[in-house]
Amino acid sequence: MSIQLVLFDLGGVLIELGGVEVFQRMIGAGSEAEVWRRWLTSKWVRAYERGQCDRMAFAEGMIEENALQVGAEEFLETFRSWPRGLLPGAEALVSEIVPGLRRACLSNTNEMHWNEQADAARVRELFDLCFPSHELGLVKPDREIFEHVLRETGLSGDGVLFLDDNALNVEGAQAAGLDAHLALGVEGARTILAEAGVLA
Repeated sequence: MSIQLVLFDLGGVLIELGGVEVFQRMIGAGSEAEVWRRWLTSKWVRAYERGQCDRMAFAEGMIEENALQVGAEEFLETFRSWPRGLLPGAEALVSEIVPGLRRACLSNTNEMHWNEQADAARVRELFDLCFPSHELGLVKPDREIFEHVLRETGLSGDGVLFLDDNALNVEGAQAAGLDAHLALGVEGARTILAEAGVLA
């Protein structure tokens, strides 16, 4: 099957993330890779990004889980500012996808970032379909979230070109049969899309 849907992760591909360094300092992680490993495997991150707890429970859980010396409100104020808005060229890139192909996003996110981040409305307008994790009750890199996208779109995996900036998520998507690639930022995504022949 030829590509029928271009599926974007948001943070790190189309949206600038500013919280990794802050969280790395907060938890005393030795590297960015360790930050992402701890983030993606945290029971509190998974609960909040599945829509299974509110923001205050998430904050209190993260503070306890990581032995942080901050209050819940302070943690949430820092966390709120992680997504810094669309990267330069992001909107133009999505608009260059060949007419007739569907455009969608699949993001591990939460009610705060999805609704309150800079450019929230503009992000939604870029896509024909949006798959925010907190509304699905599913998170990457779990196979179930990719299978959900395939069911909802009626496509087989080779009909979906998926771009994500996290290797664990790419591996999860590939295991579910998607044509998945590691893409760092807008230029990284542009290179992959151009090679796939999906840019006008």
